Amino acid sequence: MSETSATPDLTAERLRADVERVLGEPAGSVGEDDNLLDLGMDSIRLMSLVETWRKAGVETDFMTLAEEPSVRAWSRLLLND
Repeated sequence: MSETSATPDLTAERLRADVERVLGEPAGSVGEDDNLLDLGMDSIRLMSLVETWRKAGVETDFMTLAEEPSVRAWSRLLLND
């Protein structure tokens, strides 16, 4: 990333890896449309992701992510995918 870039340091690969890390799931095991609440995503894990991604330059909050808890939805919201 250049010094003048406003692009956050979050990529699709990192988003997925962060989700899998907080859930304790192996790499590549969480599907795009899996309901992350069903996989064990709770408020503490979700807040951990919010803080991690804010440090990466992404503006988000707990409520926004909790509304549609899937990798695909979060990629669309945070990465404009």
